[in-house]
Amino acid sequence: MCKAGLDGSKAGVNIAGRNINNLRYADDTTLMAESEEELKDLLMMVKESEKAGLLLNVEKTKIMPNSNLCSWQIDMEEVEAVTDFIFLGSKISSDGDCSHEIKRRLLLGRKAMANLDKLVKTKDLTLSTKVCIVRTMVFPVVTYGCESWTIKKAERRRIDAFELWC
Repeated sequence: MCKAGLDGSKAGVNIAGRNINNLRYADDTTLMAESEEELKDLLMMVKESEKAGLLLNVEKTKIMPNSNLCSWQIDMEEVEAVTDFIFLGSKISSDGDCSHEIKRRLLLGRKAMANLDKLVKTKDLTLSTKVCIVRTMVFPVVTYGCESWTIKKAERRRIDAFELWC
């Protein structure tokens, strides 16, 4: 895909004075647009990459509209409309609510802590070593993707309670 194609496009979402229309990581690309027409234009730019041998898997392609979009098609194939999806390990939802993602991360942290149960309960390690283990093996599991969270008071209390529980 020609990088200048997407980056040079006027389509996208204005964030802090910059026009953002795509997020890329390895083989994942997220396209963002203000309208259905803009999104179709961006998608056609991505489809141009097929000339270079990079294929778009329509079966894996999903659309998350912020309106009531009933159906969407690419090359006569139906594209699934979703209300949330996992991107780089974080759940993104159309309503912007992060509470489900925070709860999910806290549960993953509890599981990570349970896996360290024998290590934490052993008398062979000092308290400072145990604290270091928890900080390096549990907290990153919980805080992964937290940069995108919008935290409400209830979530803040859950996070504080988890930290005390550890």
